[in-house]
Amino acid sequence: MKPSTLQSIHQSVLQCARCPELRSYCAQVGIEKRKAYLDWDYHAKPVPGFGDENAWLWIVGLAPAAHGANRTGRMFTGDQSGNFLYAGLHRNGLANQSIATSINDGLRLKGVYISAALRCAPPANKPSPEQLSNCKSYLFDEYYALKKVNVIMALGGIAWNAVMHILSHAGCSIPVPKPKFSHCALVKWDGISLIGCYHVSQQNTFTGRLTPEMFDQAITQAGELA
Repeated sequence: MKPSTLQSIHQSVLQCARCPELRSYCAQVGIEKRKAYLDWDYHAKPVPGFGDENAWLWIVGLAPAAHGANRTGRMFTGDQSGNFLYAGLHRNGLANQSIATSINDGLRLKGVYISAALRCAPPANKPSPEQLSNCKSYLFDEYYALKKVNVIMALGGIAWNAVMHILSHAGCSIPVPKPKFSHCALVKWDGISLIGCYHVSQQNTFTGRLTPEMFDQAITQAGELA
């Protein structure tokens, strides 16, 4: 029986042991730490989703960062990717503040829920197909629990494919050939839309591949679709 609430899904994620190699890796990162975080007690476990239970926009990322969400226990919190993401959500009136440093920093989202295709930090930020498959049921569960979502934003190609997979199994007819990921790529069904956005990683934001203006464009498009 599928969990019926986000709270029960969160508990399932926190207790997950489907990928022992990832649990070992996350725990080891929490022991070794970075010099800047020596005083932190790392979360070092799978990371549940975060946000507004009545969200209209569901943002799906790739995975927790080893010294970001794996440290803080909240998606996109404590790293440069999160700094970019939450600053953008704040600019667009979807977050009450622009910073995300810990689960106790007071951050609140309005109309937005955030999760990821993989719930554990993978080595080199590169999950295997098997690991992604092990994690996909959590996206299914969230899809059904987030009853008011009508726009999904996929951050990057891995998230795009993961969302496309769950929508297919939820009964959405996927066009043939399957739509490819690109920034502001759009697929629409009756009652739900999927939009692509380049991932908010440093590789994109520090090189100018994804700018604040481009992120705002994607959020504006999402709002118009909603």
